[in-house]
Amino acid sequence: MAVYTECSEEALKRFLLEYDLGALVSFQGIAEGVENSNFLLNVSSGTYILTLFEKRMKADELPWFLGLMQHLSRAGVVCPLPVDGVDGQALRLLAGRPAVITTFLQGKGLKDLTPDSCHQVGRAMATLHRAGQSYEQQRSNALSAEAWRPLLARCGAFGDSLGMGFGDEVASALEKVIPHWPQRGALPTGQIHADLFPDNVFFQDGGLSGLIDFYFACTDILAYDLAIGLNAWCFEEHEGQVVYRPECAAAFIAGYEQVRPLESAEREALPVLCQGAALRFVLTRLYDWINTPEDALVVRKDPRPYMQRFQQFFKAGHV
Repeated sequence: MAVYTECSEEALKRFLLEYDLGALVSFQGIAEGVENSNFLLNVSSGTYILTLFEKRMKADELPWFLGLMQHLSRAGVVCPLPVDGVDGQALRLLAGRPAVITTFLQGKGLKDLTPDSCHQVGRAMATLHRAGQSYEQQRSNALSAEAWRPLLARCGAFGDSLGMGFGDEVASALEKVIPHWPQRGALPTGQIHADLFPDNVFFQDGGLSGLIDFYFACTDILAYDLAIGLNAWCFEEHEGQVVYRPECAAAFIAGYEQVRPLESAEREALPVLCQGAALRFVLTRLYDWINTPEDALVVRKDPRPYMQRFQQFFKAGHV
């Protein structure tokens, strides 16, 4: 989440006339994340999230995301639900951007990650994968392995501003992973979240209370989503250094397999999937570091900790 596009109070009040949610009480920009403009919206009927989709989002794909969230919710996955206007449509236009209001989930993201929280997230991810199997529409992954070399090229020489030779180091890492990436059809695929980081998982009273931010979701290798989760939840960062926490990884996988046991081919591919997941976030964080507007209300994220994750996964050769 982030804020790139500002919205005036007058425009928002006019926008709310298209809903049956009551009068505007307050709204506030949310700085976390990097993809769209998000606001905490308080109206007389309650609290909601307002999202304005930025230019990187393809407008014709937005119904896929909203449909997935509705499908998952009906299947028992606790996630935000798009709110329809009085005309029965959820997707609208505000401040020159496609916009949607979604329900607000109680809880907050965790700062201190434990094996127990990792177990809960692994289980929730597998539940999402199971539920997504009956969502028949597909969306290709715009950040798949085929996109990584072109994305690095778009970053140019900027990577070296983060450390001499950093760009070359990333390029070399890509050549160690891409040739070994699973071929299409080699592993089970389905709908994946693709961004299930701690700030996208809410907890309340020690229990997982919901999953948010589905706007990187796509149809891809299920175990790749697991690899993204292991990158996001199973390392500890301290003073610029990251340390792998195998107890968290074991708990994450155990939670996942309570709902959806991994096939042997998925287990064998998990190391390279973890390496690739680390590089995907090196690249997108590097690109966002370069291209985030100076005046955007957004927290930019350093790509270097994910290069350290890649190095640790590559050196270990296992998960």
